[in-house]
Amino acid sequence: MKRILLIEDDVEFAEILSEFLVEHGLYVAHEEDPYLALSRVKIDPFDLVILDLTLPGLDGLEVCKEIVKGVKIPVIISSARSDIKDKIEALEIGADDYLPKPYDARELLARINSVFRRLEEKPKSGKIKDITIEKEKRMVLLQNKRLQLTSAEYEIMAYFLQKEGHVISRQELINNIESIAKETGVKSIDVIIGRIRQKLGDDPKNPKYIHSIRGVGYQLIQ
Repeated sequence: MKRILLIEDDVEFAEILSEFLVEHGLYVAHEEDPYLALSRVKIDPFDLVILDLTLPGLDGLEVCKEIVKGVKIPVIISSARSDIKDKIEALEIGADDYLPKPYDARELLARINSVFRRLEEKPKSGKIKDITIEKEKRMVLLQNKRLQLTSAEYEIMAYFLQKEGHVISRQELINNIESIAKETGVKSIDVIIGRIRQKLGDDPKNPKYIHSIRGVGYQLIQ
């Protein structure tokens, strides 16, 4: 049975959500206090965290940072905060998904199952389906064939593979890719992504690998 930690200070909402998830075969533990939740997640073997952002005493984004940094458990943000900056920051610091309240519990269940499927399908060999990276040689291979990439293209692909499944904003790429000048505009990132897609044979209208996330950035999915 998959074990979920729900970090939520709205007790009534947490009870309703927990009952629904338990009915669908999941074990759910609930913590209102973010500090107690952080302590518990370090000692209990949870498979996933559902995290509210508005918590007493400690902002949920800080809680997310600590979880991702410490125990590498997937995190789904469940929040009434609608500011796009919160969503972008949550995804950039390592959250696996962001579900704005209010929502139907069935949608949350679908997203939970999606995260679990992605984790179970991820190869243990380090090879991510069609794409392999050889960091020592600064090479990216598509179905064992080397892609001819510029330095910026290689570094973006390496970053995508490192963050596979996470949504990455254009600004995050500018901040983390050494070959891209910090004063580079976000439109330039789109141009580079376009070139990478061509080399991957990726149709931007129906992509297999690099997906555009409207208003946020890009996501590598295989």
